[in-house]
Amino acid sequence: MRPRPRRDNLGKDQRVASPGTAAPQHQFIIIGAGMCGLYQLHKLLLAGADVTLLERADDVGGTWYRNRYPGCRFDSESYTYGYSFSKELLDEWDWSEHFAAQPETLRYVNHVVDKFKLRQHIQFGCSLERATFDDANNIWTLELAGGRTLTCRFLLTAIGLLSAPTLPRLAGMDSFLGPSFHTYYWPSEPLELAGKRVGIVGTGATGVQLIGEIADKVGDLIVFQRRPNWCAPLHNTPITASQMVSIRAAYDQIFEKCSATPGGFIHGPDRRRVADVPAEERLAFWEKLYASPGFGIWLGNFRDVLMDESANAQFSAFVADKIRQRVKDPAIAEQLIPKDHGFGVQRVPMETGYYEAYNRNNVHLANIEKTPIERVTPTGIRTTAQHHDLDLIVYATGFDAVTGAFDQIDFINATGQHLRDKWRDGPVNYLGMQSSGFPNLFMLAGPQSASLSTNFPRGIESAVDWATIFFQQIMERAITRVEPTVEAERQWTEHVKEMYQGLLLRKAKSWFTGYNSNVEGHDKIRYMIYNGGAPRYRQKLAEVAASGYEGFQLS
Repeated sequence: MRPRPRRDNLGKDQRVASPGTAAPQHQFIIIGAGMCGLYQLHKLLLAGADVTLLERADDVGGTWYRNRYPGCRFDSESYTYGYSFSKELLDEWDWSEHFAAQPETLRYVNHVVDKFKLRQHIQFGCSLERATFDDANNIWTLELAGGRTLTCRFLLTAIGLLSAPTLPRLAGMDSFLGPSFHTYYWPSEPLELAGKRVGIVGTGATGVQLIGEIADKVGDLIVFQRRPNWCAPLHNTPITASQMVSIRAAYDQIFEKCSATPGGFIHGPDRRRVADVPAEERLAFWEKLYASPGFGIWLGNFRDVLMDESANAQFSAFVADKIRQRVKDPAIAEQLIPKDHGFGVQRVPMETGYYEAYNRNNVHLANIEKTPIERVTPTGIRTTAQHHDLDLIVYATGFDAVTGAFDQIDFINATGQHLRDKWRDGPVNYLGMQSSGFPNLFMLAGPQSASLSTNFPRGIESAVDWATIFFQQIMERAITRVEPTVEAERQWTEHVKEMYQGLLLRKAKSWFTGYNSNVEGHDKIRYMIYNGGAPRYRQKLAEVAASGYEGFQLS
């Protein structure tokens, strides 16, 4: 483990404070040392800002530090995920796979941190519990676990969209005598799986990756599935030395293509309608997509597959047949085919050998929609059908997505309002960046920003680049308070809702729409992400900047 840098003699804000305004310890404090926070730290350091970054973990990486479960890897192409801001970085880093695994990605993040000398500006082991805004001085006071406090003028969050893991609400969970944990907390030390009876609760993206990876490494595997997901093959392969040379030579074109697509991937929608393409040509196109790597099958499909019920039903039937072909037991295959939603209206898990895992004699499906879990016992899990003896239980039950990490921190404004209360029925903000009533609090990849609905680094680079120019103007003009107007916030919220209306995902019970049965009160639609596409979002940001930051009050 690298040494943990701390800055106990904290520097003061070097700017001259406004009359009657106290000077904070820092101009900027960033929360979170994942891809977003690290990039913002780098940009602010280049701009000469007084900035420090707080990270609750013991090292950098964010989601790539925490998620160490077997099978964890990219589902966006490695060379589209890495940072694009440095040609030197692009030239010196070789990806080993088209979809890199977690250990390689974590090495990449550490390489970036060391290369750009960011570690000395990061304080590890700092868990933010409460942040309170001082209206008289325009300062945020941060209270950390352990009693330490810090102050800053501008508080920037980079706390991740999938960083608040949720456990199921099952009776007896604490009674199990063997190891049990959420995938987010998979042990960093080696875990012996050979010969073990393992239960996995959940078949979302994480569960699908884990099941495909460990099915042939355990004694028996019981998969507790409530609702099946539509999954598609990842088709991962190594990147050869010659392929890496070609990728490096094409980086400009790769990032240009990512910039042009709604999702920030190299996969963009086919503008044809399903009904306008002859059946034989349509089937050949779908076969090609199913045999191709990555998200092309989801994001490179006919556009109306995600917008029209009939088109979606036809493609869903195609994928259902693929599942039937891959799973030998017809009864099991039918249980793995979703009946409550069509393909692509929820996040599509990309899998390697997932369906084939159910062909193994040691893998068993427990359909807990038909036979619910009654309780966890000291020796396993009991459903209404039987008791399953287990040595290890893994909860692959997902996250309180998008707003969950914000809810874990008590953001309090000058009137005593808590951000979690304002957002109880869903996030309300402007551009996914700021929420009225909470001045100087910037959400770098906040709810309803394009970063959450795109290839994440492509989205955050755009947002951070825009924010940094804004911050530079704030510093140059000695501005001490920034807050969006209520009207700008209202208009943005209505725009976000409008962008949901043409998509089938508006009907889905997924984190796209704020559903999570493991979190009380999250059983209704909440508008969590921006569905207008990355190009439209960037255009809106540019218009706001060109108008002198219309919608923001600066003082």
